[in-house]
Amino acid sequence: MHDHSHSCHTVISGLSVRAGETVILDGIDLAFSCGELTAIVGPNGGGKTTLLRAILGETAHAGNVGFFNPDGSPTKPRFGYVPQSVSFDRDTPVSVTDCMASALYSRPVWLGPTAAQRRRIADCLAIVSAEGLMKRRIGELSGGELQRMLLAMAMTPVPNVLLLDEPVSAVDAAGMGMFYEIACGLRDRFDLSVIIVSHDITGISAHADRMILLAKTVIAQGTPAQVIADPAFRRVFGHLFVTAAPAHGHETTGGAV
Repeated sequence: MHDHSHSCHTVISGLSVRAGETVILDGIDLAFSCGELTAIVGPNGGGKTTLLRAILGETAHAGNVGFFNPDGSPTKPRFGYVPQSVSFDRDTPVSVTDCMASALYSRPVWLGPTAAQRRRIADCLAIVSAEGLMKRRIGELSGGELQRMLLAMAMTPVPNVLLLDEPVSAVDAAGMGMFYEIACGLRDRFDLSVIIVSHDITGISAHADRMILLAKTVIAQGTPAQVIADPAFRRVFGHLFVTAAPAHGHETTGGAV
């Protein structure tokens, strides 16, 4: 764990979100520090994506979301965001470079990037170990490669708060591990507050500084080991997380819940 006592903070107090009579989030009190990777886990419909959208200011809510410098003064942070799913036409001839130029510089794809933009895009991809993707077509990318391209775009310009919503759902186990390693590297290199919503509890546990169990409200929080050991974790996930009791009597935990 890092020492965050003097870090910048995101502070959430009394946050609630409702859709008509339906309570989506209720009474959320949380703080996120820079230099910290936090995993948000919980059941489907537990409000995880809604919480990210509230932090981004994209979802109406009661309560407060505040951002503060190390000296305690309020600030307006830069966000990086990789949403849960992004659809691309798999048949498109557009390259990674052209796609990123269009998104980052509002430049028509058919014009192509300038030389300076091309160099900048190469630098962005290098941050996430993906500079080899520059000339690849979007439609040829694997799930993990696409996620790294989106992560490179979310890191341009470098944000204060990086929000990743189910970033590894379309990635194999090796790709997931690599993605988490890259996210940890970004946390350390840029002193980011990284918040990852994940169903991959086993995988993310090995990398997260902190875990939050969210089911409409905060059920448990602490280190991943503390949260997984919390009786509330078993109440929320129960049979889903305990996949089997082998012959020697120890339970095994499954990852994708």
